[in-house]
Amino acid sequence: MIPSLPLSNGRAMPQLGLGVYLVSDVAVCEASVLTALEAGYRLLDTAVLYRNERAVGRGIRASGVPRDDVFVTTKLWPSQFRYEKAARAIDGCLERLGTGTIDLLLLHQPVGDIRGAWRALEDAVDAGKVRSIGVSNFTVADLDPLLADARIAPAVNQVELHPYWQQPDLLPYLARHDIVAEAWYPLAHGSKKLLAEPVIATAAAAHGKSAAQVVLRWHLQRGFVAIPKSTDPAHILANLELFDFELTDAEMAGIDALGTDRPMMRVPRWAMAAGMPLMPVHPLP
Repeated sequence: MIPSLPLSNGRAMPQLGLGVYLVSDVAVCEASVLTALEAGYRLLDTAVLYRNERAVGRGIRASGVPRDDVFVTTKLWPSQFRYEKAARAIDGCLERLGTGTIDLLLLHQPVGDIRGAWRALEDAVDAGKVRSIGVSNFTVADLDPLLADARIAPAVNQVELHPYWQQPDLLPYLARHDIVAEAWYPLAHGSKKLLAEPVIATAAAAHGKSAAQVVLRWHLQRGFVAIPKSTDPAHILANLELFDFELTDAEMAGIDALGTDRPMMRVPRWAMAAGMPLMPVHPLP
C-alpha cells in the first residue's frame, strides 16, 4: 500500500502517483490511468493545460476503484487566474473530470492575477467543489505575498525536484510553513546521466532494483510526493515497486550530494503567462 503524507488541512495525499503531462492521446491516457489504478496507484495528476482531464476521469470510472480512494489533482493556467475566470474554470475541470470533487487544485504558474485566482480556489473549498488547494512552480518570493493574504494556506507546492535539483532555498521554507513538496520531473526527465550516476547504480545493484526505482525511493525517504509520468504499462508497474527496500543513510547522503545549482527547466514568466508549451531549456545529457 502506498503511504500518504498529511496535509495542513487534515487531509492526506498519497506519496506516489501517476503524472499525465504530454499524454495527448486520450486513449493512451485513459489506458495508463486504468493500468495505474489497477496496479494500486491512488494519486493522479493532470491539468487544464494537458487537455486530458476527460480521459483521466474515464480511466477512474473504468477502474472500478471507489471514487473516495482516488486522489485527483488538476491545475488552472494563468490565463484563467482572474476571480470570475477561475471560478468558471473550476466548474469546467469538474465537468471534464466527472469525479464529483477535486482532491487538490493548483495554480499552475506564479504569474497573472494570483490573488483573484486564489480567492476563487478558497471559495471552491467552501462550496465543497475542491478539498485541498495549492500551487505549482512557486518560489519563496511568490509564496510570501500569497501566504500573507490567503485565508486558506496552500497545502502543496508542485515543483521541479530530483537529485540534481533539490530546491535548496525552497524546501526549508516549505517545511516551515507546513507545505508539502511534490516533485514533477522526479527522474530528471529520465536523464541518462542521472540514472548512470555511480552512487545510484551501486545502490540499484545492492538492492536488486533499477536506477529509476532507487531515485523514486530517494524521493519517498526525503518526504516528497513524486508523480513520475509513463504510458508504458511495465514502467507504471515498476515505478510502484518501491516498498520492499530502503536506502541506507550512506546511500541517501550520496544521492543528496548530487545536487547542482540549477534546474533542468527555466521557463520565462512571459512564456508561462502566454501558455507556451513547457519543454526543457537546459536538458541534461
